[in-house]
Amino acid sequence: MPIDAPYEPSPTDYVAAQVATYEDTGGREGGEMQGAPCVILTTVGRASGNARKSPLIRVEHDGGYAVIASKGGAPDHPLWYLNLEADPHVTLQDRDVVRDFRARTATGEERERWWQVAIAAWPDYTTYQTKTDREIPVVVLDPMD
Repeated sequence: MPIDAPYEPSPTDYVAAQVATYEDTGGREGGEMQGAPCVILTTVGRASGNARKSPLIRVEHDGGYAVIASKGGAPDHPLWYLNLEADPHVTLQDRDVVRDFRARTATGEERERWWQVAIAAWPDYTTYQTKTDREIPVVVLDPMD
């Protein structure tokens, strides 16, 4: 079942614009972040209850997806990660395909496998990890359909 909450665009203008362009064109436009393919992750705001949308680097392997809560190596987690911890039902749009998932933070060997897929997609994740003391969460998305 798709997320049924009013959409609250990002207060960051370029993020809101990228999400709008991506959704309006099925990812044909706005589908890259710094030259890498991206997806749109929808979470439910843990305080507002509104749908929040974030463009993230596309991390896909054999039809499965993960999202990386790097925040560029900042000391704190991105807000979208805190949202999915509170409510793990998320929606992911990859180009023109939108699906519901249940998010969970990977650990152990599973985390390491997905981390390798992630750094193949975006090598800067390794640099981001050196900038922070927290282990950057790797979130696996399990299909709900």
